[in-house]
Amino acid sequence: MDVFAAIADPVRRDLLRTLAEGSARVVDLAAGRSISRPAVSKHLRLLSDAGLVVADDVGRERHYRARSEGLRPLAAFLAELAPAAVLPPVTPAMLDALDLEVRRVGRDRRDGVRPGDPATTSTDHAHPGETA
Repeated sequence: MDVFAAIADPVRRDLLRTLAEGSARVVDLAAGRSISRPAVSKHLRLLSDAGLVVADDVGRERHYRARSEGLRPLAAFLAELAPAAVLPPVTPAMLDALDLEVRRVGRDRRDGVRPGDPATTSTDHAHPGETA
């Protein structure tokens, strides 16, 4: 079973949410749900086949836990749908420009220059103590 088919079922998505919080036994996963333990076991087997959960034997019990690496195909698909262009990375040049603007606004406030003054719209003006 592939990841997309595995998470298509709401019961399996709910089991994944629970297992994302920590490992659990079938009996624990069945508690509070309206499905039987065998049904939970079947869903866990399908999630395991998809690589989304893994079972660890602890004594005579099996503890299931989420396997986040199994979500990589889903993450890659979502990245295709929402390319990086939607949220461009913040570059060092952008941070430098922000720093320069913050310093300019602070200097203008200190020097008493008001927004809208011709001095604030020109980029080549010198402030007191600076040379142009």
